[in-house]
Amino acid sequence: MKPKITVIGIGPGKASDMTAAAIDALRQAEVVVGYKYYIPFIAPMLRPDVTIIQNGMKQEQARIEKAFEIAETGKDVCVISSGDSGIYGMAPLVYEMLRDRVSDIEVEVIPGISAFQKAASLLGAPIGHDFCVISLSDLMTPWSLIERRIKAAVDADFITAVYNPKSTGRYWELYRLKELFLVGRSPETPVGFVRQAGRKEEKVTVTTLREFDPEEVDMFTVVIIGNSQSYIWSNHFTTPRGYYRFQGEDAATPGQSIMIESFRTIEKEMANPAISLDLKWPMLHAIHTTADFDMENIVKADSGAVEKIYHSLTDGGVNTIVTDVTMAASGIRKGALERLGVQVKCYLNDAATTELAREKGITRTQAGIRRAVAEHPDALYVFGNAPTALMELCTLIRHKKADPCGIVAAPVGFVHVCESKHMLKPFTHIPKIIVEGRKGGSNLAATLVNSILCWPDAQLLKPGRDV
Repeated sequence: MKPKITVIGIGPGKASDMTAAAIDALRQAEVVVGYKYYIPFIAPMLRPDVTIIQNGMKQEQARIEKAFEIAETGKDVCVISSGDSGIYGMAPLVYEMLRDRVSDIEVEVIPGISAFQKAASLLGAPIGHDFCVISLSDLMTPWSLIERRIKAAVDADFITAVYNPKSTGRYWELYRLKELFLVGRSPETPVGFVRQAGRKEEKVTVTTLREFDPEEVDMFTVVIIGNSQSYIWSNHFTTPRGYYRFQGEDAATPGQSIMIESFRTIEKEMANPAISLDLKWPMLHAIHTTADFDMENIVKADSGAVEKIYHSLTDGGVNTIVTDVTMAASGIRKGALERLGVQVKCYLNDAATTELAREKGITRTQAGIRRAVAEHPDALYVFGNAPTALMELCTLIRHKKADPCGIVAAPVGFVHVCESKHMLKPFTHIPKIIVEGRKGGSNLAATLVNSILCWPDAQLLKPGRDV
């Protein structure tokens, strides 16, 4: 029989994380070659008479040359490699040397559990969809190429595991990786990192891209960054594969599936997708409705406005949305309104509104807002057409006759439009979404309201459940 080199992936460092094939091979080994740091992990499995050849860091080639020299004398040799020997491990080096030596020694590779797999299991289920693994070590790969790979991972929305994130001499690369990810991913993207996975010093951390601190990471840490579908729940980091959403009552309808795909496309094409979710959510709806990426520049939302208005409508005692015109009302999702127990009112075409407008010499939209405030001073007020209606509401707020739970301001046109929006801004205590400038419209106002009504879906970026 030919002598054999068996390359064994010993897993991340814990005996219970080794495969049965790896343990069996070690128990039969006559000669074991490996990095001196890993030998203690496998020592209890070895025969008393085994020969151990070990050396230090950056001596991989010398280690494998010694393995071949021993094998060429007729002895079988086991080469150990942490994790999986084929992933940043010894297996590729063994095969390269086999080719260059034109050797007839048999080579067998026994796979192991990689560090990123072990880390993932401790974090929850972060690698549930397409992923990549990137090493930040530039010892054998130029940084320019590493950076290209990082940018490609961001652009392709890959879940990304990061090996060799830092060392004593390499401290800035992980900061640069975070910077690149923030260009193309939400700051709320889940990030998990595990130090010494599978060993007694093990430490597991779940955070977000925004809060991720590279100073908490060292060379014994694996970092995993989620994709646009990843989420954190109960301190677990999960990336759904997609099975669950196609079952039961939560199954995506064809309309919702199209919206989800549209939102993913929009997010990739946005100039600055790395914005807070409470602004990105209404902005995605606005771009989806108008196909106008200028919405990135003109849709403005107060911090936390969407969430605050949503809670006012669901558990804050407010159950009414008032629109300036009927077209804005018609675009608000009826399923969402029914689900939340919210009513929409528009006073524009009421006979009493017409009479009030004639009596006071004001527009019907102004009169409609006066009547609405008298009945529902705390409603969510929505403007998609009439700047005079928005100006009327601002006056009523100033006179303390109205205290809306929120305002969506998207009147469109050329007369008084910009001024009406400027009039609204001083009311800092009222959460609001404003489409700045001349642009707006009833369809845009309605879609911004829809983003509020489905705010819980923002965490998973799953729009359109009521479509």
